[in-house]
Amino acid sequence: MSVPTTTDLLAAARRGDEDAFRRLVEPFRADLHALCYRMLGSVQDAEDALQDALLRAWRGLPRFEERASLRTWLHRIATNASLDLSARRLKRVLPIDYGPPGDPHDGPGEPLIESVWVEPYPDEHLGYEQRESVELAFVAALQHLPPNQRAVLILREVLGYSAREVAEALDTTVASVNSALQRARKAIGERLPQRSQQATARSLGDRRMREMVASYVDAWERGDVEALAAMLSDEALIAMPPMASWFAGREEVAAFLQWAFDQRRGQGARIVPSRANGQLAFGSYRWDDAAQAFRAHVLQVVTLDDEGRITDLTGFVDGSLFPSFGLPAELR
Repeated sequence: MSVPTTTDLLAAARRGDEDAFRRLVEPFRADLHALCYRMLGSVQDAEDALQDALLRAWRGLPRFEERASLRTWLHRIATNASLDLSARRLKRVLPIDYGPPGDPHDGPGEPLIESVWVEPYPDEHLGYEQRESVELAFVAALQHLPPNQRAVLILREVLGYSAREVAEALDTTVASVNSALQRARKAIGERLPQRSQQATARSLGDRRMREMVASYVDAWERGDVEALAAMLSDEALIAMPPMASWFAGREEVAAFLQWAFDQRRGQGARIVPSRANGQLAFGSYRWDDAAQAFRAHVLQVVTLDDEGRITDLTGFVDGSLFPSFGLPAELR
C-alpha cells in the first residue's frame, strides 16, 4: 500500500477528510506550537492559539492556492491567531520586570492570582537548532516588544522568512516590516545576554555540564547553602513565579536559600535533572507527610555564564508543570 503524498492528503482534506487534515498538519505541529509560545510567552496560551490556527486552516483549505508552501501558509495563520489572542491577554513578564527586588529574609511572599508570568517550555520535540529561540531570556525579552514587532522578529530572524513574505503574512508593506525589524532588534538586544545558553553549553563541554548538574543536585538535596552559593555568579538572581518577589546578588540569593531550607525543617528534598527552554532545569520535590512521598513542587530553570556559574535561577512553583517535562508527580 502506497504512502499518501502531501498532495493526496491535501486533496482528501479539501473533501472533508479530517484524518487527512490531521496527518497533513502533524509534521508542523511542534514548530507551530513553538511559534505561538514565542509570541505569547505561555504554554497554555500557545495551545489555545494553535487550536484556533488549526481551525482557521481547516476552514480555509478551499482558499489555499498553494502559491506559498503549506509550512508558510500555516505559519502565517498561527502568527495571526497569536496576534489576535495577545490583544486579549495580559503581557507576560518575569518577576524582575514586575517590580524591585525584595528582602530575602522575608521569604517569597504570596502568589499573584493574575496570569502575568512567562511560563517554562518543554522543548523535547524541538530540534537542537531551534532551542536557542525558546530560551527563557529570549522569550521574556520578546514579550516587551509590541506584538507586531514581535511577529516580525520571529518570522524574519527565527523562521527565516523574507521581508516580502512577512509583509504578506501581516498584511503590511515591506518598508513597515524592515522598520519594525530594526526597532525590534535594537530593543531586544538591550535585554539579551551576550551568549545564548546553547553556545554557553557548547563552550563548557559535556563533562563540565555533567559535573555541574551532579554538584547542584547533591548540594540542594543536602541543603548545603555554602556549596550552592559557590556555584553562583556575583550578580545572581533568583525568582519564583507566581510569587512576584525576586532577589539579586550572591549573598541575597544565599540568604533566601537558607530561609527556604529552614522551612523544610530537616525533611530533605529530591532533585531530578530535566530540561526546559533549551536550558538546564531541575524538578524539585518536597516531602508530603500525608502522601508519605516527595511531591512535585518547583521546576527550576537555570541560566549559566561562560564560567559555568549560575546567573539566573527561575523556580516555577507549580507541581502541575512536571508531567510536561517528563517528570513524575511524586517520588517515594
